[in-house]
Amino acid sequence: MEERGLTKKEAEKKLEQYGLNEIKDISKVTPLKILLRQIKSNFLIYLLVVAMLISFFVGKSVTAYTILAIIAMVIAVGFVQEYRSEKAISALKSMLMPVSIAIRDGKEQEVESNHLVPGDILVLRNGEKIPADCILLEEKELRVNESVLTGESREIKKIAGNEEKYSDENLVFMGTYIVNGRAIAKVIHTGMNTKFGEIAGLISTTEKELPLQRKVNNIAKYMATLAIIISVLTGIIILFRAEAINNEVIISILILVIALSVSAFPEGFPVVLITALSSGAYSMAKLNAIVNRMSIIETLGETTVICSDKTGTITKGEMTVKKIFAGNDFYNVSGAGYEANGEFIYKNKKIDIRKEPFYDVLFNNAVLCNDARIERTGEDNELKASGSPTESALLVLAAKAGLYKEDIMYKRVQEMPFNSDRKMMSVLCKIKSENIVYSKGATEYLIRHCKYMQKKGKIVRLTEKDKIAIFAANEFMAKDSFRTLAFAYKKVNSFSKGHFEEDLIFIGLVGMEDPPRDEVEESIRQCMSAGITVKMITGDNKETALSIAKQIGLNGKVLLGQELDNITDEELPRIISSISIFARVKPEHKLRIIRALKSNGEIVMMTGDGVNDAPALKESHIGVAMGKNGTDVSRSVADLTLKDDHFSTIVLAVSEGRTIFKNIRKFATYQLSCNFAELSILFLGVLLSPLLGWQVPLLLALQILFMNLVTDNLPAITLAVNPSSKDVMLDKPRKNSEILDKKLIGLLVFNGTLMMSFVLLSYLMSFNILGKSAEYSRTVALMTLIFLEIVSAFSFRSFRKGVLNRSLFVNPYLFYASAISLIATFAIIYTPLNKLFETVPLVLDGFIIGISFSLLLIIIFDILKYVNNKKEFFNFEH
Repeated sequence: MEERGLTKKEAEKKLEQYGLNEIKDISKVTPLKILLRQIKSNFLIYLLVVAMLISFFVGKSVTAYTILAIIAMVIAVGFVQEYRSEKAISALKSMLMPVSIAIRDGKEQEVESNHLVPGDILVLRNGEKIPADCILLEEKELRVNESVLTGESREIKKIAGNEEKYSDENLVFMGTYIVNGRAIAKVIHTGMNTKFGEIAGLISTTEKELPLQRKVNNIAKYMATLAIIISVLTGIIILFRAEAINNEVIISILILVIALSVSAFPEGFPVVLITALSSGAYSMAKLNAIVNRMSIIETLGETTVICSDKTGTITKGEMTVKKIFAGNDFYNVSGAGYEANGEFIYKNKKIDIRKEPFYDVLFNNAVLCNDARIERTGEDNELKASGSPTESALLVLAAKAGLYKEDIMYKRVQEMPFNSDRKMMSVLCKIKSENIVYSKGATEYLIRHCKYMQKKGKIVRLTEKDKIAIFAANEFMAKDSFRTLAFAYKKVNSFSKGHFEEDLIFIGLVGMEDPPRDEVEESIRQCMSAGITVKMITGDNKETALSIAKQIGLNGKVLLGQELDNITDEELPRIISSISIFARVKPEHKLRIIRALKSNGEIVMMTGDGVNDAPALKESHIGVAMGKNGTDVSRSVADLTLKDDHFSTIVLAVSEGRTIFKNIRKFATYQLSCNFAELSILFLGVLLSPLLGWQVPLLLALQILFMNLVTDNLPAITLAVNPSSKDVMLDKPRKNSEILDKKLIGLLVFNGTLMMSFVLLSYLMSFNILGKSAEYSRTVALMTLIFLEIVSAFSFRSFRKGVLNRSLFVNPYLFYASAISLIATFAIIYTPLNKLFETVPLVLDGFIIGISFSLLLIIIFDILKYVNNKKEFFNFEH
C-alpha cells in the first residue's frame, strides 16, 4: 500500500473513477457556502450592483434602494431553491444507508455502518463493501478487490493475522470489496482515520458538470450575448434621438440598458435546472428508485433497451420450496412465504418427512450449506429472513420440518463459496465424529461432480439412466416455473481441498416457486408502447425462463449462455435484436450483451445484484442495482438503486426521467420566449417611436426588473415541477437531443413575436386611439405583458393540450405563482408603490385591453394545438 503521498489531484481522480464525487455532500455544504456561491456565480447580481451604484452616484436614491431590494430578492430566491435542492439530495443519500453485520452481545446484529466503532467484530461476506479498516480474525477463501485504493483491479488474497503483529495481507480496508469468500474481522479504524478517509480528506466537495448543465449554460451564454447586443443598440438609438444630451439622460439610458440586459439574461436557468433535477430525483425516490448519479436523469429518457434480471426483479424474489425430488419420487410442500407453516405430501397423503430415508442428508445440507439466517419473530410461526431469497427458502423448508441451524451441533471446517462460474457451493462440516461435505448448486453443474446417488436409504452408483431421470425431473419442474436446485454430499475421513467436490453422492432436487410480480406484464406493455425493448437475463435454465416469459407477455427467441460462447463478437450484434431471453448466463455474458447492443446504437439499461455484475453495470449507459438483495459492490457502481427490486420501478424511473427533461424543455422555451418578447418590445418601441409619437422607453428600468423577478421567473420556476402526463410513455425514446431543437426554437420565436405584437398594439390602442397619456399607456403595456406571460406559462404546461379545456390546478404551483404575480402587479399599480415604479391606476378600458389580448393568445395556441394534434404538422412530445 503506497497511498500516504497522494496528491489532491490523484485523490479526486480516484473518487471520480468510482463515482463518489458526483452527488454533493450536504454535510459539507452549509447555508453560508450556498449563499456565497449564489453571489459569486450570478452575473445578474453584478449588473444590478452596477446599476445601484450609478443610481446612488447621481442622487436617485429611491431607485438605488429599489434595486438593492431586488438584489436581495434575487439572492433569496436562488438561495432557497438551491438549499432545498441540497436537502433533497441529502435525503436521497440517507435512503440507502449501508448496514453491516456486527457480533454484539454474542449475536449477529445489523448495525448502520457509520455507527461502527473500533473493537467491533464484523461478519463479512462475498459482495460486501468493507465499512472500516479491519484486521482479519478468520477467513475462508477470502479475496478482496482493492482497486479503489491501489488502482489495480486484480483480486488480492487475504489471510487471518495476529492482533499483536500484522501486515497488509492481514488487513482489509474501508471502501474495498470482498469478491470471494467470507471472514470475521475486528474494526481498528473508522471514518476519516481509515486509508480511504485519507483520500477523501484530500479534497473538498468536488462536483462534476452534468451534460444537462452544459446544455443550459450554452443557451444562457447565447441569450446573454444577444441580450447585451440588443440592449446596447437600444441605448445607442435612444441616445442619438434624445433632444438634449446631459449626464441625467446618459445615466437614465445606462440604467435602462442594464435593466434590459438583466431582463433578457436567463439567470433562472441554473436554479430551475437544480430544482428540476433534485425534485425529480426526490420524486423517483418516493417511487423507490434512488438516483446515485444525477447525470443519468437525462439518459433515462433516452433508454431504448432494458436488460433485466429475472429473479427478484421480474419475479417476486420470495422463494418458497414447493417440490422435492428424491429417490426418483416427488414430494409436495405446502405453505408460502417466510412462515414455518407447511405440510409434506406424498401421493396426496400428508407424511412425516423426518421418517423419509433422505431426510437427514437433504435437510442438513439445506441448513448447513447455507449463509442465510432466519429468526423467530415471536408471532405464530412467522420468520424473519436475512440473506439471499434462495438460501432463506431452504431454511424455511427445514423449519417446516422443525429443524433449525442452532439445533445442530456442528462446526464448519472449510468451504468453497458459490460463484457464477462453478454455480455451486460446498462446505465441510464436522458433526459429532463425522466429517461431511455438503454441496448444492445448479443441476447440470452439480451432477458432473456426482459418482453415486442415494436411493431408498442405500448408496448406489449413478448411472446414465439415473441422470436422464434426474434431468427429466428437473425439466418437469422448470416448465412449471420452478427454480431448481440440486443437492449432494459425501463423508470423508481426511480432507484434501483438491478433491473437495469429487465423487459426491446425489441426494435430490428441490423446486422453488418464484412467481412473476403482478405488475410486470403491464410494465412490459408500457415499455413496448414507449419504444423500449425488454430483454430478460437469468442464470436459470431455459424451461424456467420460457415459462416466466410466457406469463409476463415477453416474446422472442432464447439464447443460452453456452450458445453465446460459440458466437463471435462480430456476429452477436447482428442477431441480438431478435433475442428476448438469455438463460444460463454468466456475468461475462452480460458484458458481451451490453457491448453488442451499444454497437447497434442502443441506449442500454442493465440490472445486476452480484459482485461480478459490477463490470456490466459500469459498461451500460444506466446501471441499476438492487437495494434489497444486491451487493454493496453492485450498488456502488450503479447509477440507480431500486429499494424494492421491482421491474415496474425501473419503468417508473424512465417515465420520471422523461418528465424531467420535458419540463426543462418547457421552462427553457417559455423563459426564452419571454426574454425575446421583452427585448423586442423595447427595441421595436424605439424604432417605431418617431412614426407614432411614442415616448421611449416603452417600459422603464424598474418596471423591467420587477417583471423579470416577480412575474417572469416565478411562473417559469414552477414549470420545472410540472406533473408527468399520462401519455409520457407513448413517445419513442429520444437520442442525444438538445434542450432546444428547431421546432422549439420556432415555437419560442412565434410566442415571443405574438406577445411583442400584442404589447405594442396595447400601447398603440391606449396612446394613439384612446388618447391616453404616456404614463397610462405604459402601465397598460406593462400589465398586458404580465398577463401574456402568465397565460403563456399555462399554455406551456403542455405542447399538445390546450388551456381552456384543462383545470387551472393541473400544476398547482403555477397557479399559486401566477396569483402572487398578479397580486404584486396590482400592488405596484394601485398602492403608493406606483410612485416608485412610475405607474398609474388603470380603469376598465386598460383591463379590457390586457385581458382581451391574453384570451386571444390562449385561443390562438389552443387552436394551433388542436389542428396540430389532428394533422401532426409538428411532432411535439407529449
